[in-house]
Amino acid sequence: MSSFSRRFTGAASALALAVLLAPAPARAQRNDSKIQSDAQHELRDKRFNGVQVQVHDGVVRLTGEVNTYADKEEAAKKVEHMHEAANIQNDINVGGQGGASNVSDEELQRKLAKALAYDRVGYGTTMFNAITLQVHNGVVTLGGVVYGPPDKDSALSLVKNTPGVRDVIDHIQVAPPSPMDDRIRHEEARSIYGFPQLNRYALNPAKPIRIVVVNGHVTLAGTVDSKGDKDVAGIRANSVPGVFSVQNDLQVAGQNER
Repeated sequence: MSSFSRRFTGAASALALAVLLAPAPARAQRNDSKIQSDAQHELRDKRFNGVQVQVHDGVVRLTGEVNTYADKEEAAKKVEHMHEAANIQNDINVGGQGGASNVSDEELQRKLAKALAYDRVGYGTTMFNAITLQVHNGVVTLGGVVYGPPDKDSALSLVKNTPGVRDVIDHIQVAPPSPMDDRIRHEEARSIYGFPQLNRYALNPAKPIRIVVVNGHVTLAGTVDSKGDKDVAGIRANSVPGVFSVQNDLQVAGQNER
């Protein structure tokens, strides 16, 4: 081995040894500083002006405030995208800006219920989606059944981007793809909305009578004007060939009982 090779090998070994012998806290501190700098760069959008970043041992903690729950989720996704953090603790508060924190559960429930009723209008699936909604301390729980993944994604996005929503619990189910169910859906729609006593409901873009079909089983949801309309809708639903069962969960406007 030449003198140069020996000197080079010795220097490399010394450098490696120095790295190994460097105090672990110092190395961790340097890594934390870089992660914090990178995270702050990812969150440079004005939506995240109220967000603070803290890093300890590779764990990123996000605090501060944003306007919507969607912004809170997006902040965490941007940091996750870096692939540097060992973990992310998302403690960002939602609704602290713009007075959104003053929205009552009752007001938020009414606002979301109306928005969800008209969501996906024009896509041909509105009448086949039945989403349930509960609001408690700004936490929104969504349930029910929708026709397809785009319907679920649209409902979640609508809620997450609504000021006053602090958290979202998703229990929405997507109906499994089924040519048989598709046939039943469209025949149910014609049978119900095409009946003279009920065809006025077809004029409302929100389609107040919702028709959920899963594996040949039909559930009617929504609100109608009278018990007579509810009963007729149930009879019409049962008249469609190939239906295994019909559950009539229609509400009568102004009544608490089904």
